[in-house]
Amino acid sequence: MHLRQIVISSVLNHFLPSWRLYVATSQALLAIALFLPAPVYAEENTMPNTASSVPATTSATVVEPGPEPEPEPEEDTAIAVDPTRDYLSGKLESWAKGLDNFFGDYRNYQESNNSVIQFNVTQVTGYQGEPRYDYDLNVKISLPNTEKKMQLLIETNPEEKSTSYQTQINSRLIKPVTSPAKLAAALRYEKREAERWRFTTDGGIQLAGLASTPFVRARLSLAMPLEDWRLNVAESVFWFSTIGAGESTLIDFERPLTKQHLFRASSNATWLNSTQYFDLSQSFSVYHTFDERTALLYQVSAIGVSRPQMQVSDYVILMTYRYRWHREWVYVEISPQLHFPQEENYKTSKLLSVRLEILFDQSR
Repeated sequence: MHLRQIVISSVLNHFLPSWRLYVATSQALLAIALFLPAPVYAEENTMPNTASSVPATTSATVVEPGPEPEPEPEEDTAIAVDPTRDYLSGKLESWAKGLDNFFGDYRNYQESNNSVIQFNVTQVTGYQGEPRYDYDLNVKISLPNTEKKMQLLIETNPEEKSTSYQTQINSRLIKPVTSPAKLAAALRYEKREAERWRFTTDGGIQLAGLASTPFVRARLSLAMPLEDWRLNVAESVFWFSTIGAGESTLIDFERPLTKQHLFRASSNATWLNSTQYFDLSQSFSVYHTFDERTALLYQVSAIGVSRPQMQVSDYVILMTYRYRWHREWVYVEISPQLHFPQEENYKTSKLLSVRLEILFDQSR
């Protein structure tokens, strides 16, 4: 009996320290168990197995070792903590588009191929004097049996949207409102390729009874990853019978800062044949998401013109609080802003914008 114990201890001490020979050890112990009496094996066996909790008895029942434990899958921490990899795989691309959707950005209306109905009423109070009010409407409906390639558009002030800078500032409320909002209807054809590039062309009419005027627009957008960044470029050309021909270029550089913060640098230049100069804007934005109902936008912008000389007409610092108030389609937005307009000799001018918005999106 003593000799058998020495043999078992020798085998266990030789094989247990080595993980690589774990399988061979299990097979060797199983072979020994078949030739030794069960009581001795039960007393000396220290091998972890599922049968270790079975009490030793004097019977000749053979206690078989349990199945080999499967190694626990290692968590891919690189994917979990590396936002760049997620961004390149498209996850953060969806996040950026989701932010544009949540904030009701005009980019979402232009880039999304889903049906969208967006209506808002905005009040602005500040250095211009009396409170100003404005409403805005954007409707895009995909026509049936066209595979989302044909869409019906209804929107207000299309020429201003084609020529204004791409920031969260309501340019219509900053400048004096000289005319009521114009309603327009258009038909759009769209072609896209694997979410990389997208081409649209519109033909429509600004509705004003017998004074209705036609317009045409075309837009090409391209998105591509650049290591830790993502580049979005959009080029638009347009013609309105009221203001003539023009062109607009928008360039966005985006990158994630954390899982809750997205940084975006936007450059915009718009040229009109009638004025023969560029309207320019440069903005830097940080989007901060708290949950699915609440988000903040921090933005600094410089707005200017290229003629008669390159000059800045306004600097803007703003914060926008956006809250989904009711279900999936009613939003409240509060945006305190500091302006430094050229007309006020760049003195600090306070402004507050409050908006109520109804937003239906097919993607929700």
